[in-house]
Amino acid sequence: MEEVDNYKKTILIVDDEKMIINLLTHNLEKEGYNVIEAKDGLEAIDIAQEKKPDLILLDIMLPKLDGLSVCKRIRNIMNVPIIMVTAKDEELDKILGLELGADDYITKPFSVRELLARVKANLRKADVLTEMEKEKKLNENNSEGKELKRTNVVKVGILTLDLDRFEVMVNDKVVDLTLREFEVLKFLASDPGQVVTRETLLEKVWGYEYYGDIRTVDVTVRRIREKIEKDTSNPKILITKRGVGYYIAT
Repeated sequence: MEEVDNYKKTILIVDDEKMIINLLTHNLEKEGYNVIEAKDGLEAIDIAQEKKPDLILLDIMLPKLDGLSVCKRIRNIMNVPIIMVTAKDEELDKILGLELGADDYITKPFSVRELLARVKANLRKADVLTEMEKEKKLNENNSEGKELKRTNVVKVGILTLDLDRFEVMVNDKVVDLTLREFEVLKFLASDPGQVVTRETLLEKVWGYEYYGDIRTVDVTVRRIREKIEKDTSNPKILITKRGVGYYIAT
């Protein structure tokens, strides 16, 4: 396989349609990315482990192993942004992809401009995550052997966000959230009681100004509730304003 430029971001395209691979490769390389490819699900897992790409564009309908299974396996072994690319338009496929760990999805036929926007936004968020992890380790190292007073903390009712440690606590019990889940809560908790639309969350948290499906927000909110609420059918912390959006209860 051709050597890649280590100074450029590397995108792994997983698709069995040569025309799609050629289209994506041409446009991604034109934007300055390295591009590698896999034509079936098993090959995708091997290449992802070996080459450690910065982002994966993953089709659902693949030979040998379907994209949803690939997504699940890759998510279990590495933390890399995954955008599902599929010709299917059923809600079930989109939701399953997100539940299995995909960061985003886009449906064929898609505009190249939209896909590039998704790629840039997800890479930007991945960079933020890397910096957050470095900052978290630095804070942990600095606090060893001494108790630091936490000042960068947002507390709303039983919900506490430690912005230095990037931790969320409910009733002083730490809850394990992903970066986007943390950012959704952080954005909402910065102005408790204020209803925020799904479109605003999509723009501010995911980084999409014009693109994106608000269903992505709904699925993420559901995942957050499963972690912070006692009863997801009757949430007390992260509340839905029907037909508008979400807010944090004061």
